[in-house]
Amino acid sequence: MTHDHGHDDHHHDDDHHHHHADHWRDNGVKVIPGNSLDPNTAQTPGMNRATAISKARAGAEKIWAGTVTIHANAKTGAHHHGDLESIIYVVKGKARMRWGDNLEFVAEAGPGDFIFVPPYVPHQEINASRDETLECVLVRSGQEPVVVNLDIEPVEKPEEVLWIDPIHK
Repeated sequence: MTHDHGHDDHHHDDDHHHHHADHWRDNGVKVIPGNSLDPNTAQTPGMNRATAISKARAGAEKIWAGTVTIHANAKTGAHHHGDLESIIYVVKGKARMRWGDNLEFVAEAGPGDFIFVPPYVPHQEINASRDETLECVLVRSGQEPVVVNLDIEPVEKPEEVLWIDPIHK
């Protein structure tokens, strides 16, 4: 059965037509300005994560989204994200990913490329450029900011680039 929502000549008994007038205004589409992301999320040395979409910020129940910036020539420590699936979209720069029990596998991605990280995969994000910041969009399959930092001796040693967001200096 199809509903033609362009005409008012039949009755709609669907629940979503009985909400009070403000329902969709308050519980509908949300636009999160890029300059209002929240840096208060789990961090890994060498990268800055900032939350755009979460339950607290947008009412999302099943996904989390934000940005990650990795400084020029910076490398994160080895970590995984528990049972979460992660998708990384490279906006600017050159990403090198290492993964595996000994971070023995490697692949690179550039602007426009998507990276998929399955649950529990030990990995390390590396900015493969010596002079350009790596900027990515990050989407996860859940709300918990799970970051399990692992004690793996990485092939490419992380530089201790500890970042403190401007709000907490």
